[in-house]
Amino acid sequence: MAINLEQIMRRVELLLRNQSPAHDFQHIVRVCRNAEMICKKEEGADSDIVLAAALLHDLVVYPKRSNKTLNSADDSAEIAQKILSQYNSYPTEKIEKVADAIRTHSYSKKITPASLEGKILQDADRLDAIGAIGIARTFSVGGSENRSLYNPADPFCETDRELNDAQWTLDHVKKKLLILKNTMHTKTAKEIAEQRTTFIELFLNQLRREIL
Repeated sequence: MAINLEQIMRRVELLLRNQSPAHDFQHIVRVCRNAEMICKKEEGADSDIVLAAALLHDLVVYPKRSNKTLNSADDSAEIAQKILSQYNSYPTEKIEKVADAIRTHSYSKKITPASLEGKILQDADRLDAIGAIGIARTFSVGGSENRSLYNPADPFCETDRELNDAQWTLDHVKKKLLILKNTMHTKTAKEIAEQRTTFIELFLNQLRREIL
């Protein structure tokens, strides 16, 4: 990683020191690792843009129930532009491309990024929402919002009831985690997402044995 990105990483660590576990600095580190891995296999991707965007993509994270939730990516992009403009070693012509990748990465916005770099960031971020770490993050958020673990009448969402992940955390697994593999753009992310989704299914099978 270039020296300017190392400097930015240290700055992001300070900015996120009080952030919740689901979107803390370790989340940033994991997304950067995912993004770097995908970049190495995606010909034509600009790693300067991808890695800067990965570092700065979650500077602002509003609570799930806040009416500002959909603004998180836009506000993060705005701050990212200001931060990058302070580093002479970061190319000015790439700053808007970083901001665009950040603006379009959010799952909640339901946007498909136009650029390859934006697609890689979105894939890298979504990979951190599935697998073992995805389960851990999901239940971390559920606990912080005082949700019940599952609907005792229908834990695994097997009826035709409407999913309610604001009340039951396990509903979120079916509503989002199990379908994220279908939203990946790059070949590398698709392969990893398949593996991580298989792990979620194993977890659900074990949970079924324990609670039913």
